[in-house]
Amino acid sequence: MTAKPVALVTGAARGLGAAIARELAPTHRLLLGARSLPSLTDVLAEIPDATGWPVELTDYAAVAAATAPIERLDVLVHNAGIADIDTVENSTVDQWRRTLEANLIAVAELTRLLLPALRAANGHVLLINSGAGLRAHPGWASYAASKFGLRAFGDSLRQEEPLLRVTSIHPGRIDTDMQRELVAGEGREYDPAEFLTPATVARTVRTAIETPRDAHPTELVIRPYGR
Repeated sequence: MTAKPVALVTGAARGLGAAIARELAPTHRLLLGARSLPSLTDVLAEIPDATGWPVELTDYAAVAAATAPIERLDVLVHNAGIADIDTVENSTVDQWRRTLEANLIAVAELTRLLLPALRAANGHVLLINSGAGLRAHPGWASYAASKFGLRAFGDSLRQEEPLLRVTSIHPGRIDTDMQRELVAGEGREYDPAEFLTPATVARTVRTAIETPRDAHPTELVIRPYGR
C-alpha cells in the first residue's frame, strides 16, 4: 500500500486551520500545528490519525527542533497568523513587529527549515493570504503590509525553488472567531452570511493541492458570492 503524503497545517486548532485539516484528512497524513497541545484536543479527537505538532512559531529555536525530524513533506499549509488591526495614527511599533513577525517572518523561517523535506517530495507550499494582500484598506495597514510581504515571499520562493509548487490563496473575510472579534472592533453586528465559510476555503486549498502536476496554481482569489 502506498503511504499517504504528509501535510503540515499550521494554526490547525480551530477555524480555517481545523477546516483544512478535515478536508485533507482522507488523503494525507497530518501534522497539525498550534501553540500548545491542549489547544489541539478537539481537532485531534475528530481526526485521531493526525499528529499534534505544538510549537510557538516565533520561537525559532523551538521551530528548528520541531522541524528536525521531518525528512519528507509533501504539503505545507501556512495558515497561522494574527490580525492586529488599527489605524496608522494609533498603531505602535510593537503592533507592527508582532504582525510582521507572525504573518511573515515566522512563515519564511519555517519554510526555510523545511526546504530539504519539501524538496525531497517535490512538495507544495500553500500560503493562506488575504484580500488585504492584494489591496489595502483604511485601518489595516500593518496587516496588509504583512500580507503584501507574504505574497512577495511566495513569488520569490516560486522562482527560487522550481521543483516546488507555491500557491498564494487570497480569500475574502471568513466566518471565524477571529472575524467576530474584528467585526466587534468595527462596531457592527455580526452576520455570518456576509462571509465565506471555513469549509469553502478549505476546499479551495484541497483543489489547489489536487491540481495535476502539469499545472502550477500560483494564485487563487475567492470572495463571498454576491459581495
